[in-house]
Amino acid sequence: MLTRRVIPCLDCRDGRVVKGVRFADLRDVGSPSELATAYQSQGADEIVLLDVAATVEARAHQADTVRAVREGLSIPLTVGGGVRSLKDAARLLEAGADKVAVNSAAAAQPEIIDALSAEFGAQCTVLSVDAADDGRGGWRVVVRSGKEPTAREAIAWVREGVERGAGEILLTSLDRDGTRAGYDLMLVRQAARVVNVPVIASGGAASAIHFFEALEAGADAVLAAGLFHEGATTVGDVKGYLSSRGIEVRR
Repeated sequence: MLTRRVIPCLDCRDGRVVKGVRFADLRDVGSPSELATAYQSQGADEIVLLDVAATVEARAHQADTVRAVREGLSIPLTVGGGVRSLKDAARLLEAGADKVAVNSAAAAQPEIIDALSAEFGAQCTVLSVDAADDGRGGWRVVVRSGKEPTAREAIAWVREGVERGAGEILLTSLDRDGTRAGYDLMLVRQAARVVNVPVIASGGAASAIHFFEALEAGADAVLAAGLFHEGATTVGDVKGYLSSRGIEVRR
């Protein structure tokens, strides 16, 4: 049976973890290195570290933050935000990232996925997709931290990203992000059906049952931020619930 992963996400701005609703009204919630270490102690399988201001501010990810987080971790670390070139990715890997996530730059120049996969391997290349309901039963890709809609259809983009060499999809429902309404299960289900690489469900988790529902819908891993930051539950509690429902997790 496939072991499923529970992944806390650290959205960072200016070296601090922030959290909002649908990528807006961000508030400070703590130190990325301290939170990462705490989540590792709770049993997190990985940490995702995203610089939510890098692309909007047209700068690279702050590598110092990556180094600080990496210092206390023994679990995998995925880093994204502001990755526009092989050089940007190499900086993050040298700073301690195990995987690099690309989002806005890939939507504008898809060939960066091919280049990252060729240079660092598919196992190191994550395509991060922020998807918003298009009002017609589908989803559109939104970039620049939720600020700029594109003409790309999200499921088609997920498929293309994997064809270009992405080894994992980080799929966030912009409509659900921070709302505590649960993951967009139809979005997760459709994405998982069209690719043969892991899909990480993101956006909307408010309880352990939401994690279970996303995994049942086809996600290989489930990601959350605010739920963990606010202490509403712990990674260990979520894993305990998943295990009780027959989901294989690392304990």
